[in-house]
Amino acid sequence: MRTLPILLDVDTGVDDALALIFAITHPSLDVRAITCVAGNAPLAQVVENTLRILDAADAPPIPVAAGAVRPLLSPGRAASHVHGEDGLGGLVLPETSRVPESVSAVELMRRTLAESDEPLTLVALAPQTNLALLLRTHPEVVDKIERIVFMGGSASVGNATALAEFNVWHDPEAAAIVLGSGIPIFMYGLDVFNQVTVAQDAAASLATGGSPLGVVVGALLGNRVALSEDSSLVYTGLIGDAGALCALVEPESLRVERRPVRVELAGYGRGQTVVDRRRYSGEDVIYGGVGDWSVIEVALDVDAPRYAALFLETLGLDG
Repeated sequence: MRTLPILLDVDTGVDDALALIFAITHPSLDVRAITCVAGNAPLAQVVENTLRILDAADAPPIPVAAGAVRPLLSPGRAASHVHGEDGLGGLVLPETSRVPESVSAVELMRRTLAESDEPLTLVALAPQTNLALLLRTHPEVVDKIERIVFMGGSASVGNATALAEFNVWHDPEAAAIVLGSGIPIFMYGLDVFNQVTVAQDAAASLATGGSPLGVVVGALLGNRVALSEDSSLVYTGLIGDAGALCALVEPESLRVERRPVRVELAGYGRGQTVVDRRRYSGEDVIYGGVGDWSVIEVALDVDAPRYAALFLETLGLDG
C-alpha cells in the first residue's frame, strides 16, 4: 500500500476532529504537519482542540502551528450553532502536554514543503486563508504541492447561505486565490459531505462502550446541531470532513467529474462555488464575459455506506 504524504489545514470543530483521527489512524496516510485557522471556532480554541484530539488518537509527535485569526477581508464568524462554543460540541478531553510550533502556520507549511523529498498533498478542511497566504507569499513551493484537496463548496445548495457552503463563504477571497493557483484541485463539497452518516444507535454504542477512542468518536458523531428555525437540536451522524480523507484512500467510491468552477465574491451569492455542469456552452460563453473559471475535479456522488464503513473500520470500531 502506497503511503500518501499529506499536510492538513484545519479549523478543528467536530468534523475536523473526526478527520484528524481518521488521518492519524489510516496506515496509507502520512501526516507531516497540521496547520490551524480560525473557522469553526476562534484560532486559540482550534489549536487547543487539535492538540487534544491528537492525544485522543494516540498520535506520534506531529508539528502543529497556528495561522490566520480571521479571513483575508471578512470579519471572523465561528459556527458555534453547529460545533458549540468550544468547537467540540461540549466534549471534555484531558489537558495536553503537546505545544504548538513557535512559527506561523504559513511558515510551517513552507518549511514542510521545502524539506520534503516528494510533493505533498495539501488537505484543507477549513476556510482556505492559510493556503492563500502561503501561495501569495511563497510561490516557490508550488512545485512541491502534488494537489490540493479541499472540503468545501457545493454544486447544489449551500449551508451558510442558500448558495454558499461555510468554509468557502467564511473566506471567499482565499478560496478564489486557491482555485486560481493552477495547482490540481479536488473539491469534496456538500453534495457528498451530507450523505455519509453513521446510524444513531451505532454512535450511541460507541459513546458508551469500552474503547477510549470509541467514546470520543461516539460523542463527536452524536453531537446534535441546530438546523431548524426553532433551534431544536438534531442528530446528523455525519463523519463530515473525514469523508475528504476517505476520498484519498478510496477514490473509486466517488463519482467525480472535471468541471469549471468559480467563487462568487459579491452579492447574496458571495461564497458560492458555481459549478458549470452543462454539456454545451451557453450564451455567456458564446458572447463572452464569463469571468474566471478553473477546471477542477468535483465529487458529485458517493457510496455513502462504504465510506461510513471505511471510517469505522479504519478506527477499529466496526465490531
